[in-house]
Amino acid sequence: GVLGNRDPVASAVGEIVAHADWYDFDAKYAEGGMELIVPARLPNGITARVQELATASFVATDCEGMARVDFFVLPGGEVVVNELNTIPGFTSTSVYAKLFEASGIGYAELLDRLIALALERHERRRALAY
Repeated sequence: GVLGNRDPVASAVGEIVAHADWYDFDAKYAEGGMELIVPARLPNGITARVQELATASFVATDCEGMARVDFFVLPGGEVVVNELNTIPGFTSTSVYAKLFEASGIGYAELLDRLIALALERHERRRALAY
């Protein structure tokens, strides 16, 4: 998970373990279809690389507010960006919220921060002259 506007921060890194051959709709949304492990079972160097690439991807694509960046970690430790989701699921049980909860930012505080970021963005854009 990434949170911020101009100076984004990455959450703790999570690992999704599907309880099926494929991480399909049922594995993602059905009760017991997957398990989210936070922190991910990765060496510290790989975890730091995932967080670095998450914020770099967020900045490179001019995101603001929130995004979830998904990765594959290949055998040998290569980290590959899979997807940048600019509108991730956002309930108290969604992966994004769980990642920030594990990072010490509970759901209510996360909502407050997102609202503050939206207001800051609005004020900044309102001041632009076209």
